[in-house]
Amino acid sequence: QVQLVESGGGLVQPGGSLRLSCAASGFTLDYYAIGWFRQAPGKEREGVSCASTGDGSTYYADSVKGRFTISRDNAKNTVYLQMNSLKPEDTAVYYCATHRSHTCYSTNYYRPGSYNYWGQGTQVTVSS
Repeated sequence: QVQLVESGGGLVQPGGSLRLSCAASGFTLDYYAIGWFRQAPGKEREGVSCASTGDGSTYYADSVKGRFTISRDNAKNTVYLQMNSLKPEDTAVYYCATHRSHTCYSTNYYRPGSYNYWGQGTQVTVSS
């Protein structure tokens, strides 16, 4: 059974950091590019980042570039999202998902339709 489980969310003050984890089971994560999305109340799901397998290319939304870092540990079958300098506008439910391909591209990494399997999400709240 294919499953993705996110963890690491929580409440953090502005300027703080969190590291989200996305653990896969039932399949080998390094066969797929993996993306992170987020969805705030009343807003559409937003593509945050994607990490390809193979060439290792990564993409980030402009809103998080320079603050967030995606990485993957294939030995642990886990992908991470390190989030630094968090802002209140980063508050959302964060989801990881498997891309339909080995590689994500600048033209598709942010499209939910480019992904097939999704985790259940983890809440991130940035507030003082």
